[in-house]
Amino acid sequence: MASSHSSSPVPQGSSSDIFFKKEVDPSKHIRPVQSLPDVCPKEPTGDSSSLCVAPSLVADQHRWTIYHSKVNLPAALNDPRLAKRESDFFTKTWGLDFVDTEVIPSFYLPQISKEHFTIYQQEISQREKIHERCKTICPPKDTFDRTLLHTHDKSRTDLEQVPKIFMKPDFALDDSLTFNSVLPWSHFNTAGGKGSRDAASSKLLQEKLSHYLDIVEDYLKKTSQAVKMLRDKIAQIDKVMCEGSLHILRLALTRNNCVKVFNKLKLMATVHQTQPTVQVLLSTSEFVGALDLIATTQEVLQQELQGIHSFRHLGSQLCELEKLIDKMMIAEFSTYSHSDLNRPLEDDCQVLEEERLVSLVFGLLKQRKLNFLEIYGEEMIITAKNIIKQCVINKVSQIEEIDTDLVVKLADQMRMLNFPQWFDLLKDIFSKFTIFLQRVKATLNIIHSVVLSVLDKNQRTRELEEISQQKNVAKDNSLDTEVAYLIHEGMFISDAFSEGELTSIAVDTTSQRNASPSSEPCSSDSVSEPECTTDSSSSKEQTSSSATPGGVDIMVSEDMKLTDLELGKLANNIQELLYNASDICHDRAVKFLTSRAKDGFLEKLNSTEFITLSRLMEAFILDTEQICGKKSMSLLGALQSQANKFVNRFHEERKTKLSLLLDNERWKQADVPAEFQDLVDCISDGKIALPEKKSGATEERKPAEVLIVEGQQYAVVGTVLLLIRIILEYCQCVDNIPSVTTDMLTRLSDLLKYFNSRSCQLVLGAGALQVVGLKTITTKNLALSSRCLQLIVHYIPVIRAHFEARLPPKQSNMLRHFDHITKDYHDHIAEISAKLVAIMDSLFDKLLSKYEVKAPVPSACFRNICKQMAKMHEAIFDLLPEEQTQMLFLRINASYKLHLKKQLSHLNVINDGGPQNGLVTADVAFYTGNLQALKGLKDLDLNMAEIWEQKR
Repeated sequence: MASSHSSSPVPQGSSSDIFFKKEVDPSKHIRPVQSLPDVCPKEPTGDSSSLCVAPSLVADQHRWTIYHSKVNLPAALNDPRLAKRESDFFTKTWGLDFVDTEVIPSFYLPQISKEHFTIYQQEISQREKIHERCKTICPPKDTFDRTLLHTHDKSRTDLEQVPKIFMKPDFALDDSLTFNSVLPWSHFNTAGGKGSRDAASSKLLQEKLSHYLDIVEDYLKKTSQAVKMLRDKIAQIDKVMCEGSLHILRLALTRNNCVKVFNKLKLMATVHQTQPTVQVLLSTSEFVGALDLIATTQEVLQQELQGIHSFRHLGSQLCELEKLIDKMMIAEFSTYSHSDLNRPLEDDCQVLEEERLVSLVFGLLKQRKLNFLEIYGEEMIITAKNIIKQCVINKVSQIEEIDTDLVVKLADQMRMLNFPQWFDLLKDIFSKFTIFLQRVKATLNIIHSVVLSVLDKNQRTRELEEISQQKNVAKDNSLDTEVAYLIHEGMFISDAFSEGELTSIAVDTTSQRNASPSSEPCSSDSVSEPECTTDSSSSKEQTSSSATPGGVDIMVSEDMKLTDLELGKLANNIQELLYNASDICHDRAVKFLTSRAKDGFLEKLNSTEFITLSRLMEAFILDTEQICGKKSMSLLGALQSQANKFVNRFHEERKTKLSLLLDNERWKQADVPAEFQDLVDCISDGKIALPEKKSGATEERKPAEVLIVEGQQYAVVGTVLLLIRIILEYCQCVDNIPSVTTDMLTRLSDLLKYFNSRSCQLVLGAGALQVVGLKTITTKNLALSSRCLQLIVHYIPVIRAHFEARLPPKQSNMLRHFDHITKDYHDHIAEISAKLVAIMDSLFDKLLSKYEVKAPVPSACFRNICKQMAKMHEAIFDLLPEEQTQMLFLRINASYKLHLKKQLSHLNVINDGGPQNGLVTADVAFYTGNLQALKGLKDLDLNMAEIWEQKR
């Protein structure tokens, strides 16, 4: 049906705008396109008015809300204090007593300020600049044809004539309401006699519906044409602008996928060769390379070849192969340890096959097999036993006197060696042990350097990770300037940028993607670089090189599974193993010594032999301490034990010897051989040691009568000369065996005390009368004994200084023994002097008690006294120094004056110038003249006036 109403024309495409555009309401302004879609899809797009309808925290913070209310109305209506609710609530006075209160801000709502948006503004500033630049380069196009607006509006007006009910999506005539609305019954009712009117109304309704149909059909026809034109244009645009580019992308994707498949196949072929390659590496003992290859293959299977059916059993096979390699490495290390420790000790090479050792240690560390040190320790014990056994066999085979057929046991054969032979054997054992420890130290140093290299690599890796994390944090905080390609109005935004800007952006983006640790390697469903190779997994194992002390370069991989704590503990265990090696050698040496000492062999050694043995053992202890850095105590303890036994025997022998000498001493002055004079001269020169015998010179020198010590003459007995030699033997033994210093000091103190007490018994106690058979103890015996004691006292400070220089500081209090000995000797000397005075005192008492003052002058009593004094002087003057002789005679003279005074008092002779006084004076003058005439007593002040009592 034709319609009288003209429909709105269909908009025609033009060369400038070929797209269909909807009609625009003329009452509304047409809003131009404000901006392009933003680069970042997270940001809202559109104009500012559309953004303003959204809630704004900044703009709404001052708007009144219910939180600004001062009175809570529900609370006021439900006041519990009121008995009942008031019927008339809102009165004139209601609200007068309301009080404004301060509403405390909720602590659940933070206070927002502009500073909270600073970081966001910094992050989007670069994007905003790019967005503004895009708006400037690509302005919005307002090419709407204004002439079409009227036609479009008219078409819309015609379409609006059609009732809205026909436009509803649920329009259906089977609905009674819809049917009554479209075809009202009032147009078909003829019962009221209005048939002609109703017929006209029905006709009008029919024409109206026909008109609606024409409008809709006409509009649908135009719409169909416009849709067809739009589809044609879209198809043309797709063919011209998209189809070629998409085809290129598809080809690139296909090519990359082919490359991936090719690389995957190459990787599969490489993985397929893993087991044969591992077998080849194992045949050359390349355990580390085999383990690295297995680890790399396992990683490739888990990451890049996961799910491939043909490799489903390869992972378990590699695990079993890895376990087999662990056992092979343990066996190989055991074999290496045996070969290294049991090779000839004459070999100059310190480390056997250093590269092999480094490879084994790395493999064991890689697999966490840390018990390999126990294997090496057990091999050290076996080797130490074999060294002693082989040395004994070699030595015994050289001795023709030992019949190996009769003496089967090796220990019994060893006990048949004399000291020089056994000493040479012990020296050989110590020499072999020293070389053995040097080899062990060199090997353990290599192992220790490997462990430290792994530890150093772990620390450096951790530092690099920390630096990388810091860089990643800095990159996260930096601005992301990566720009995507955007399409707008048929052009790429990248065309608006200069080539240099795009290049720099692309380089930054590529570098960030390559540096990112989370980037996916060679995905099959994404376009990536075609250069992706099979080294993606193995590239994760970076290595660093270092060198061992022997100069062998070692490679440290990052896949070591040991922690720093475990590596540090392992390094300490290596050092402890070196200490154990020293202890093993010392323990075997102790057992060797114990085996030889079963028959008392070591206790029978003389001083020279034991000192030689002690020096050898001390040198070995010092050598092992320098090599291993620790002083082992087992051999030192055995040496100390043997030294204690030696000291006891040494002391008992010399004490017995001294006892025999004293028991046979007749206490007569002995001649001093030249060797003893040389001995004391050495002591005077500061050398406390036995002098070396001079061949031929000693026999020509005659013995001297006295011993000259630092200018003083000492008349001594033969026992004292030998005692001095014995004392020097004690001092020299301390020099040769420093460990026995304290014991020697105690024994020497005991020896000096024994000499003092025994000599006192023999001389003062007159024991020599029964022991030696002397008839009497003369004054000469007493003086000689005193002089011998003085000689020993002279050397006690020298002996004390010698021991003080060698005693440990904590044991310096033991020097008090010398102080006690010195006091005892001085007391003994004083007793001897008192004994000499007592002899003369008894003589004076006997002679002066019979003295009578009468002629002749001098009297017989005084002549006898002078004779006895001369005998006393003759006996002691050549033995004692002049000073001691004078002091002794002063004491004797004092005794003489005392007895004379007593006798004169008894005889009532006084100093009155009478005849008796003259006779006494003449006798005293005779005594004085004779006494001062004796040698050395000329200047002696006798003070004879004291014999007279003072007048009252």
